[in-house]
Amino acid sequence: MDLIWYILAGAGVGLAVGITGVGGGSLMTPLLLLFGFPAHIAIGTDLLYAGIAKSTGVYMHARRGNVNWRIMGAMAAGSLPASLVTIWALSNFEHPDNYQHILTSTLGIMLMMTAVVIVFRKRLHGLLKPNLSEKQGTTAIFICGLVLGVFVTLTSVGAGALGTAMMMLLFPAMAARNVVGTDLAHAVPLTLVAGIGHVLLGNVDYYLLMGLLLGSIPAIYVGTKVATFVPNKVLQPVLATALASFGVKYLFF
Repeated sequence: MDLIWYILAGAGVGLAVGITGVGGGSLMTPLLLLFGFPAHIAIGTDLLYAGIAKSTGVYMHARRGNVNWRIMGAMAAGSLPASLVTIWALSNFEHPDNYQHILTSTLGIMLMMTAVVIVFRKRLHGLLKPNLSEKQGTTAIFICGLVLGVFVTLTSVGAGALGTAMMMLLFPAMAARNVVGTDLAHAVPLTLVAGIGHVLLGNVDYYLLMGLLLGSIPAIYVGTKVATFVPNKVLQPVLATALASFGVKYLFF
């Protein structure tokens, strides 16, 4: 019976991701916490799930030439080592219970930041127009990668929405399809490295992982088809409100 609930949870999140393009980790982790999973299991399982589920998308974007490998490489050069260092830091705790508060508090911050990005991304893009050289842009995205590596490993949130926002702000001339493709190409190795790190920490529930994948992979495809009929201007504020509410809950309560 539990497997059916996990499949339905995967399908619900997959549908939301397919329609809005954002919200995978930021919806899945709070949902798993509501199911009663400890934070370390919810985050570790979601990271591995995200890495596997998004892999096909990278292949499709790469085939269409939508990935800027230079920017992706600079971002990954910061995020992957930062993820490994974060996993090492967590491994120094005697028991996962000792770092639960760090995970949930950081999750609250990341959920609220994601909500703000979803609502104000276009305005931020219009207000902040950095005039950076190619070298400065590469350095800036490397630093962004360092930050993402730590926070995504701690929360499973931000590889999509925040990574996209960072690229849009630093590289305003980039076409939307290249931003999405490059962000996805970066998110997959980051979530896989972080997810495998959580495997080594014992923070992954494989039965749950199987259910989430069974539900979400077909649902993402359906969601992309439904997206043409459902306006994002209606769904994204609803999604942002839900994320902000979860953020307040995990940060302050």
